[in-house]
Amino acid sequence: MSENKEMVSTKIFSVPEGELFHLESGIKLRGLEVAYETYGELNEEGTNTILVCHALSMDAHAAGYHAGSKKPGWWHELIGPGKAIDTDRYFVVCSNILGGCMGTSGPKSVDPETGKPYGLSFPVISIGDMVNAQKRLLKFLGVERLLAVTGGSMGGMQALEWTVKYPDMVASCIPIATTYKHSAQQIAFDEVGRQAIMADPDWHGGNYYGKTLPASGLAVARMVGHITYMSYKSMDKKFGRMLTKDKLGYGFTTEFEVEGYLRYRGDNFVKRFDANSYLYITKAMDHFDLQGGGDLFKIFRGVKSRFLVITFSSDWLYPPEQLKELVKALKMNGIDVTYCEVNSDYGHDAFLLEFEVQSKLISGFLAKTYSKLNR
Repeated sequence: MSENKEMVSTKIFSVPEGELFHLESGIKLRGLEVAYETYGELNEEGTNTILVCHALSMDAHAAGYHAGSKKPGWWHELIGPGKAIDTDRYFVVCSNILGGCMGTSGPKSVDPETGKPYGLSFPVISIGDMVNAQKRLLKFLGVERLLAVTGGSMGGMQALEWTVKYPDMVASCIPIATTYKHSAQQIAFDEVGRQAIMADPDWHGGNYYGKTLPASGLAVARMVGHITYMSYKSMDKKFGRMLTKDKLGYGFTTEFEVEGYLRYRGDNFVKRFDANSYLYITKAMDHFDLQGGGDLFKIFRGVKSRFLVITFSSDWLYPPEQLKELVKALKMNGIDVTYCEVNSDYGHDAFLLEFEVQSKLISGFLAKTYSKLNR
């Protein structure tokens, strides 16, 4: 397998002047911009596009290297020449989500009406809005059909939304470590993170741009979130009760290695992410409910995609039981679905770590789908 050392860059698609982007809330957004990256080439038949959707804290940089950086894209191990998502064969698109802070329109973007950052005046967005922004980008790129749409965590929510919203456009779907709706527990964790941000005195009701950032609140939100990404076993194996010094003290400094790790994660997150985007994205995840209060079985009537559903045994944020309900609904509709529960101790983060098994599952599934589509 060849290593993808290709240098890539993030591009910006701007909708034509005067075109409004319609949100599910009924609000019309002016001046939509979408940051994206592509890998590989679109074939003449237009049958080889794979849309990769990212999770909460990620962005459009899914593979390859940016100039001056030694760190590859977040799914680099799966995307590239000869890899599971083979860019010698497939045309891969990944875009930063609507509401994000890595180039796509979001709360830190400049409002064309005022010339100032939106802040909380940016409209509340949904997973469906994210999908619609991706669809607008694909139209610009000349893509009319998707061989597959895939993603882990929130990326999986977008992938599922694609199959229901645009069934004629999606040949296959690979949702990974995700869910079809947030449970009360998942909403609760998100709310703790949001409250931490909004309680930060530097948040200023979301109007902190050009001022001191609400770093403490965002760092705490990330710390809480990161706890849910790991499993009991992975955290205990990595840290146990290891101390940062020879013995326990009698104060509130960082004494356990796990405390230092969480603070490190929180501090690093603040350097690259926008606090308001965290509020908007987590709220969109909490609002996500594919069945819309109805029957999950009925939602998949008319869906034409094949499915490869991947879960991880120790994922307690999005436990396998949730996706088993999804698989049952798909099977009841006679939809071609393969369910794989991977035995892993990494917890929710497994979709970013268990590359060997995911590579085998994804590569075979894509090859079969591509063969069916190009008969």
